[in-house]
Amino acid sequence: MGDRYERRYEQEMMVDRVRHALGNGQTLLVEAGTGVGKTFAYLLPAIELIVAGARGGDRRRRVVISTHTIALQEQLIHKDLPLLNAVVPEEFSAVLVKGRGNYLSRRRLVRAWERRAVLFDNSDSFKALETVRDWSEGTDDGSLASLPQLEAPVASAVWSDIQSDAEDCLGRRCPTYARCFYQSARRRMENADLLVVNHALFFSDLAMRREGFGILPPYDAVILDEAHRIEEVASEHFGRSLGRGQVSFLLSRLHHGRRHRGLLFALQNKIDAERFARSVGAVDECRSTMERFFDSLVSWHQTAGRPNGRIEKPAVIENTLSPALHDLSLILHRVLEQLNDESDRLEVRRYAVRAADLAAVASVLLEQKEPDNVYWLEHDIDLRRKRIKLRCAPIDVGVLLRERLFEATIADDEQLPVVMTSATLAIAAPPQELMPPVSVGELSFVSNACEEVIDLPPDDGSSGSKPDPFAYVKARIGCNDAEGLHLGSPFDYTEQAELYVCRHLPEPNDDCFVGELTPVLLQHIDRSDGGAFVLFTSYKLLRQVGDALRAPLEQRGMVLLAQGGGMQRSALLERFCDVGVQANRSVLLGTDSFWQGVDVPGDALRNVIITRLPFVVPDRPLIEARVRRIEASGGNAFMEYTLPEAILRFKQGFGRLIRSKQDRGSVVVLDRRIMTRPYGHRFLASLPDLPLREMSPPPLAGDLEFGQRNR
Repeated sequence: MGDRYERRYEQEMMVDRVRHALGNGQTLLVEAGTGVGKTFAYLLPAIELIVAGARGGDRRRRVVISTHTIALQEQLIHKDLPLLNAVVPEEFSAVLVKGRGNYLSRRRLVRAWERRAVLFDNSDSFKALETVRDWSEGTDDGSLASLPQLEAPVASAVWSDIQSDAEDCLGRRCPTYARCFYQSARRRMENADLLVVNHALFFSDLAMRREGFGILPPYDAVILDEAHRIEEVASEHFGRSLGRGQVSFLLSRLHHGRRHRGLLFALQNKIDAERFARSVGAVDECRSTMERFFDSLVSWHQTAGRPNGRIEKPAVIENTLSPALHDLSLILHRVLEQLNDESDRLEVRRYAVRAADLAAVASVLLEQKEPDNVYWLEHDIDLRRKRIKLRCAPIDVGVLLRERLFEATIADDEQLPVVMTSATLAIAAPPQELMPPVSVGELSFVSNACEEVIDLPPDDGSSGSKPDPFAYVKARIGCNDAEGLHLGSPFDYTEQAELYVCRHLPEPNDDCFVGELTPVLLQHIDRSDGGAFVLFTSYKLLRQVGDALRAPLEQRGMVLLAQGGGMQRSALLERFCDVGVQANRSVLLGTDSFWQGVDVPGDALRNVIITRLPFVVPDRPLIEARVRRIEASGGNAFMEYTLPEAILRFKQGFGRLIRSKQDRGSVVVLDRRIMTRPYGHRFLASLPDLPLREMSPPPLAGDLEFGQRNR
């Protein structure tokens, strides 16, 4: 097969099962370990489905591929699909589909430029608008992805006035229609065989279809990569939210009184003085009502609410916001009656519709009109800004997914085939079967300086029928009848990786944990000479450890990078992977987003340190509601929900280490519960076979060079 290619039996098996599922309208779950080559394993059957119809004289099928991360979408569009298009005999077309708001509207840009003096109030906004105007003359796609980097607050304000928007679109009557970036993208999408989208767009489309419209054209099959994020993303997009910032932004774009800026000032000479005054007054009244509304919510929460923000009954305060927004919408409709220019009318109508939509959402959230949802308040108030948001989400998103996705049909009432794949979908054993805590007396040890090699007791297989490793995921997302395929990784973890465990630290909730954690971290950072990810489950612990590590790492000549310090995630990764930065001796401290979706192959990352097992925070409103539901039905919430969720996330964290056959390194778990609690074996059993080593306590404080002397 040549020097560049190798045969992967796991990949061949996945190709066969995906082909069968797509051809027979089945739902299939595939856990494919790192290195299987799962993208080609689902792309080849998808392309085969597309071209088979055309070859046989039947209609061509359209396939949607949805991923969670931009990196994977770019890999598919710019690498994998062009390669396959070059080698597959039949031609097929593939496009990356983005939401409409990602595209520039040429007409709205011209209008914003003409009105810039009354729309924007600072030189930064003027410069940003000028940058966009220059870029628009040379860009091919007109999307945010190719727009030069702008400062976040400025970019948000400017882009809202120039992005493509359904409520402010002239369609074929638009003078720039022939060159419209969004319409061009729409035509490519409607003519494409294979659509690559992100989960947010896919589940937004799925949620919108209950209202009779959507974003995507009809399709014949769905492939969801990075499928471990399905429940999370679907819950967000099947839910609703209303933030103070959303309402404030709308009102500021209409009228900013102190600075005499906004749309109403731009239209002042086109409407009579009375309607101008009434519309400005309505905006000001709505702003005052908004402030009182959200202040009342915070006051209620502080005096009568629960610490986690959950709202368990409707109408905890009076809904004054919906009537104010509704009145504003009506007044804006009266304003557009005096406008002759169609473009102006569309723009005012856009704001009127937006005000009405926000009024409706406020009513739904405050009066709790969505059944089987959990409702809560989020707020973070400081001297500079007030971030307050009302939210709701379905407790059991599986019911909605089963109805709208897994039981959906296509032409001739055929079942819609759905394939879901990820490196972390399976749980090694059912929740009922637990091993006792791993005991030193039951293990054989081989002395090795400050570490000991452990042989774990194997499962005896005495439980009878083999448990379904996908049972948990099936129940969570509502696809109980799905087929499952569990494929390991072709990587040799026994040679490429090792797992270090540490039972001598206190449990994470112990007051002594943070103080004793730092010297152990240094011991392991020294052992690998940097090149480490240190994964946390909270920013609080990350900051505490970061403060303690800063000086020791500086003494060692290592670069400390920490999430939450102002640097974006992508910039942190770029800096970590920079071979010129202290010869790959960086140490990166990260929370949630670094447990998954991060790919650092090569020598830059050779040590992943997990500070504590990633159990979900139990009092988060959505988690709490799900736990209560399980317990109310007589179940064990820890075994049926909390533990499986932690195991899947643990597998994601472990998976950051080995990304290619050349990678070598270690994973360190500093939570003693993995060795001392009955459920600890479940975490260990979720990992591939690899050497397991137990670390001895570090040297006494003050002798932090111990790890370097014993490398």
